[in-house]
Amino acid sequence: MKEAIILAGGFGTRLKHIVSDVPKPMAPVGGEPFLSVLFERLQCAGIERVILSTGYLHEKIEDFYGDKYGSLSLVYSRETTPLGTGGAIQLGLNHSCTNDVLVLNGDTLFDIDFSAFYSFHRERKATLSVALRNVDDVTRYGSVETDNESRIVSFTEKNQVSGAGLINGGIYLLNKKWFLGLNMPEQFSFEKDVLEKIYQDNRFYGLAFNAYFIDIGVPEDYFRAQTEINPRHDNPNNRKALFLDRDGVINRQVIGGYVTKTDEFEFLPGVLDALGSLSGKFDYIFIVTNQQGIGKGIFSENDLADIHRQMCNAIHECGGRVDKIYYCPALEKENSPFRKPDIGMGKQALSDFPGIDLSSSVMVGDSVSDMLFGKNMGLKTVFLTNGKPVAEADANQADEIYLDLADFAIRFC
Repeated sequence: MKEAIILAGGFGTRLKHIVSDVPKPMAPVGGEPFLSVLFERLQCAGIERVILSTGYLHEKIEDFYGDKYGSLSLVYSRETTPLGTGGAIQLGLNHSCTNDVLVLNGDTLFDIDFSAFYSFHRERKATLSVALRNVDDVTRYGSVETDNESRIVSFTEKNQVSGAGLINGGIYLLNKKWFLGLNMPEQFSFEKDVLEKIYQDNRFYGLAFNAYFIDIGVPEDYFRAQTEINPRHDNPNNRKALFLDRDGVINRQVIGGYVTKTDEFEFLPGVLDALGSLSGKFDYIFIVTNQQGIGKGIFSENDLADIHRQMCNAIHECGGRVDKIYYCPALEKENSPFRKPDIGMGKQALSDFPGIDLSSSVMVGDSVSDMLFGKNMGLKTVFLTNGKPVAEADANQADEIYLDLADFAIRFC
């Protein structure tokens, strides 16, 4: 999942008396345009390219962001006349390069686990997947029902039903070839003409998340967002990052070898709880790992992606997060600038996530290479012993020493 379409072309009628000089997705929240909040989430999820479906006051978005935000490449799909949500998606898909495309509403933050959503979509071979949200009262939104296999079996319009239930959270994964093959008119509603009309004849699935959800298109929720959106956006130039080595820090190291497939990956004791705790202490959590087993031909980058997908899913399920994984597949003899102790991976993180304060950030590892990487980056260095005697050379390179990641999470201030 590398691409996303953000629907950012609405007029924002209900918000116009509060924010009138910019399109609704550009409304300031926490000191930044709301779109930046969405970009941050997509960037952390590994999305590389965002297609912005613009219309009303499109130049405000284009002039502000240009063609890049952090590691995201930005492309614009401009409506010259209003096309409706379906027409906007259809036009945006003409700019896409992949077949599974994420679609989001530009005025809604639904802080889901994108990796789990993508796995769900692929496992069910869905033509369309919908991120659902449990709410106490569905009146304002309408409701969605699924069967015991998570297949969508009904949509009910807003104001037609009340009480607790599942709602459409406004995030979708869809198959581009299938969608364009519907041969819809240039202007149509995605909700009315696709979701509610043809769900019975297609593989539409819904996955429920209990993640944070807010729609800033309603004034009372726009004001609520000012105090609830992640505080990292209130101070974009003072973000604290945690850099973690992987083998020997997160998972059990294979002595003399490599973790080559998912069933060889084993979390070290206490790591999942530790990452849940550390997620509240750091604005960003990155993994930086040398993986020269790829360069040796022992396993592939696809194998590594499977390992990391399983790892991240388990971390997310336990309340933790990993904002991005950086790895270097080069052999040691190649002297790649991306291989620790060189700092290529760290430099890439700084480029991808602007505003990191190195003086308050930390590198945690279990080798001299990790400590040198941290020193070269200007980070505080933390060495994990894993119960083994510490060589003097290792101790001299570390600012602090802990038993393991669980110990670090408990005792680090």
